[in-house]
Amino acid sequence: MVNESGYEEAAFGAGCFWHVEAEFMEVEGVISTEAGFIGGTKENPSYRDVCGKRTGHAEVVHILFDPNVVSYFELLNVFFRIHDPTQLNRQGPDHGDQYRSVIFYYDKEQRRQAEEAKKSEGVKGKHADPIVTEISPASTFWRAEEYHQKYFQKNKVRSCGL
Repeated sequence: MVNESGYEEAAFGAGCFWHVEAEFMEVEGVISTEAGFIGGTKENPSYRDVCGKRTGHAEVVHILFDPNVVSYFELLNVFFRIHDPTQLNRQGPDHGDQYRSVIFYYDKEQRRQAEEAKKSEGVKGKHADPIVTEISPASTFWRAEEYHQKYFQKNKVRSCGL
């Protein structure tokens, strides 16, 4: 869905949002990124709430992008490249449904492309296990606390484990 500035929104969960945000910040055509939460029931959740596994939210990165520079399908390719979409409710050392592999779509076209990308990823033969990535409609995005925003950039680290 294109907004008044001509930009589109995207939201992806692929484990620790620090890593996901850092990866998408590098993509030409990405205008802005924000770490936060989508997909649960609690309004305005804190990081502590989400980590307490009481909200149903996923850690996500909300992206504003220029579709004249980077397509949504290209962002989907980045999403599948930066994490293991066969791991259910975990990525690396991070465990829990807040770390699930999930694509939140904002319109029918994004949903169609997400389903196509997931299907394509599943038949490439590069994964021994099935793709478990969830595809869900975007609900309210709740921005995480400020210290989570651009975390790697602020802290000069490149891994969620540091």
